[in-house]
Amino acid sequence: MNKDLFIATASLVGFTVGAGILGLPYVFSRSGFLTGILSIIILGILVLFLNLMIGEITLRTKNIHQISGYAGKYLGHKGRKIMIFLLLLEWYSAIVAYIIKMGQISSELLRPIIDISPIFLSIIIAFIGSYLVYKGLAIIEKSEFWIVLTTIIIVAIVGIIALPSIDTNNLTGFSLKDFWLPFGVVLFAFGGAGAMPEMREELKKNPKVMKNAIILGTFISLVLYILFPLFIVGVTGINTSEEGVLGLGKVLGYKVLLLGGLFGVLTMFTSFLAIGLALKEIFKYDCYKNNIKSSFSALAIPIITALFIILLEIDNAFYNIINLSGSILFPLTGMMFIWIYWKARKKGDRKPEYSLKYTKILSFAIITMFLLGLINEIIRMFF
Repeated sequence: MNKDLFIATASLVGFTVGAGILGLPYVFSRSGFLTGILSIIILGILVLFLNLMIGEITLRTKNIHQISGYAGKYLGHKGRKIMIFLLLLEWYSAIVAYIIKMGQISSELLRPIIDISPIFLSIIIAFIGSYLVYKGLAIIEKSEFWIVLTTIIIVAIVGIIALPSIDTNNLTGFSLKDFWLPFGVVLFAFGGAGAMPEMREELKKNPKVMKNAIILGTFISLVLYILFPLFIVGVTGINTSEEGVLGLGKVLGYKVLLLGGLFGVLTMFTSFLAIGLALKEIFKYDCYKNNIKSSFSALAIPIITALFIILLEIDNAFYNIINLSGSILFPLTGMMFIWIYWKARKKGDRKPEYSLKYTKILSFAIITMFLLGLINEIIRMFF
């Protein structure tokens, strides 16, 4: 595989596959496994085209920006402010979810050896991640590749171990009335738009592979999002735990708990780094702050918020955070991306290496699906 393609693909997978994958088995067990698979496939295809649109935006622009920078260039000052606001809410929510669950899973993994408080482990992990974000892109690129490779290997091993214990009856549930139930968690899981500027920067000497990197990275994420819930729900069924891996470990033993827990921590830590870097670049390049201030602005608020939630012991905090972020914030940012895309097609200052076809149909399909899911979630919340 082309080295540039491999690095850019790893960046997208590393940014995308995080806490969302851990929430998929739980929501699939509630909606019906086949219902969840249908949701994954439909939304995954739509997100693929959305990612390709964002990739084309970066290729139509001479200078490399963070997402908010593209919003400012093509939508103006107000558009930039709206995009920054939505991205901060979406990405802060993601980091909060990561910190909460990484500490909890790490505590369970270490319990047979030493009893350490989840909040203490969350603080340690957040400190390490913050240091790597502060150091910047080069060190994250090096760690991201190996973490992504390790997570894929772990999923394969867990699958081999879990396969004999899978009950196919757990994988037959289907209900159209529950189609929208996985919507928020699935979209949260596919949230990889922030990786596009990083990929564009990595591919500045070889931008022609951008399209293939987006397709391959989204496809790998999609495959993982089908296999991981299959292994978990196939074994634990309706007893699937909120984050999937802990419940699987209770059924199949500590070795599987160790592997599943390591997978969960690694995927979330990779996304923590990628999102932290994206946030840092928003503050650094679009708000004109230095490296220390931009790193602090990127991570201080979500880390403090996460620790506060852990101390309060709020029930189902992890699931509620990723569900609300995916069902409300992701559709809003997604529609903003489409708006930017159409402006970039008219005002872009560079000929892109690829240009999508049937964009009016694709835009209509994405906006319609996002609006329906968003409205459904609002109705569910208040009525």
